[in-house]
Amino acid sequence: MIFIDTCIVIEYLKEKAFLSKYNLNELFISDIVVMELYQGAMNKNDLAFIKKEIAVFRILNTNNEIISLSKQIVEKYNLSHNIKIIDAIIAATVMVYKLDLMTLNCKDFRFIKQIKLISS
Repeated sequence: MIFIDTCIVIEYLKEKAFLSKYNLNELFISDIVVMELYQGAMNKNDLAFIKKEIAVFRILNTNNEIISLSKQIVEKYNLSHNIKIIDAIIAATVMVYKLDLMTLNCKDFRFIKQIKLISS
């Protein structure tokens, strides 16, 4: 089971073949990733396209355990690695749900030893 970062979903939206070697039922995103994608919509048609295309992924909810762990990650890595809040939430989600993380931005997560990174 693999969690896919927002950048991976964006590549998938551009070209479906980007994830062709994976079973889409085994790929997860979170409500945070969904919000990032919605925020990137340029108009109502774009938003409708995004909503339709991401329906193939399983969506995980961000809960209190994830938020609590995110705060710990920011406390631990902000000064040393300048981790962003969204990346901390994604990292915590991966850790709580015990998933691997597929991203094009390995540098944003590679210092968190508890995460197994997959670069596509």
